[in-house]
Amino acid sequence: LWGVGAWGHAKPMESSTFVEVPPESDFSIFNLPYGVFSPSDRGWHAPKRIGVAIGEQVLDLSEVAAANLFTGPILSKNESLLGGELNAFMALGPAAWTEARETIKRLLSSGEGVLRDDSELRQKCFHRQCDVRMHLPARIGDYTDFYASRPHAENMGQIFRRTKTLPSAWLKMPIGYHGRASSVVVSGTPIRRPWGQVAHPEDPSAPMFAPSECVDIELEVAFFVGQGNDLGDPITIDAASKHIFGMTLMNDWTARDIQKHEYVPLGPFNGKNFGTSISPWIVTLAALEPFKCEAIAQDPPVLPYLDEGSSRHSFDIPLTIACQGSSSSASTVISRSNVKNLYWSFEQMLAHHTVTGCNTRPGDLIGSGTVSGPTRGESASLLELSWNGTESVRIAGPDPSRPAERTYVRDNDTIILTGCAYNEASGKRVGFGRCEGTLLPAHGHGWRSEASSVG
Repeated sequence: LWGVGAWGHAKPMESSTFVEVPPESDFSIFNLPYGVFSPSDRGWHAPKRIGVAIGEQVLDLSEVAAANLFTGPILSKNESLLGGELNAFMALGPAAWTEARETIKRLLSSGEGVLRDDSELRQKCFHRQCDVRMHLPARIGDYTDFYASRPHAENMGQIFRRTKTLPSAWLKMPIGYHGRASSVVVSGTPIRRPWGQVAHPEDPSAPMFAPSECVDIELEVAFFVGQGNDLGDPITIDAASKHIFGMTLMNDWTARDIQKHEYVPLGPFNGKNFGTSISPWIVTLAALEPFKCEAIAQDPPVLPYLDEGSSRHSFDIPLTIACQGSSSSASTVISRSNVKNLYWSFEQMLAHHTVTGCNTRPGDLIGSGTVSGPTRGESASLLELSWNGTESVRIAGPDPSRPAERTYVRDNDTIILTGCAYNEASGKRVGFGRCEGTLLPAHGHGWRSEASSVG
């Protein structure tokens, strides 16, 4: 478990922590993402706790705080890390986040003996990740989803309007919509195939009520708002990064047939409100700092309130989608994309969201939209990968010699999103863990006498 020989004598490790971190772990000492967990051996009603992932362990910050190990000027006088959600800690702002990160990194370092040499305290503070249940990391008051990948927007135009021409406003501002916070769930929570109004295959003017046959997934990244803003006071583009607590992976489950039938004139509704999955760990901007990269040039120039100037950047974070059928023991990677494929930055999304004076609150969730890249293999939805169901996507089947095929998600398929940044020169590795969800079959006719035509 621990990277030591005899207790009290640290064994040199590349990661500079006494906790054993496997080489391929997403959760190195350079990461230290925040999450909310409860020990699984204490039952379903065990109190939630705030933790930090390190290797295959979770560091229990409530025990660290109870032991008075947060000695800085902010956290020594604050109980935000003793609770069961991150909102109060998020609200403290960047100075507190930096203080916490520096303290945690010091406590986990190979040269620090406070935890390393105290077996009783160490036993209280660490839990194996396989022995905990993860929860949503924050109370999500509001959820907004953007549409920030140009290849995705162009693909949608080609599929539905037979043109790559973007809507006139797309290059001038980040386009988004307000989603449904109540159906955002943590990774591992099953998603039920929804019923809804869909176009009748023979007569689109007479829609029918039926289970969606076109359940899709969207690979996204999302960020949590840290400190919010008051109603009437926008967050400026220069200040936006200070209001972003950290990032997570997100799967915006979508019923394409329901969406197609309903989206004109007001946009997504029931086609997207039946479930949105997020990964349980929030990776901070401080951890992602080494992976900043040049952002896509914006042409035409944006208006001044969205102009980032020389501070404009993106992040080089490779992303993957994998699909595992219920009859297969293996998952298959079906797409590889990258956060740097986004045209609009997270700072621009937040500045635009609040430019009217719209207030945000700690724990609000803001999604990027589908992170598709310029090639088909970088498409981040099955709609694009299968080109609206006209081409099959191959995954591992029960017989290794005969792959299975998908156009959309089938019942009991499991979708797994991953994202991990790695810098070969420095050896720094920072990942998000998995964002995973299984699609359950639709409810049968028992809850409704029959699927019926409308009109």
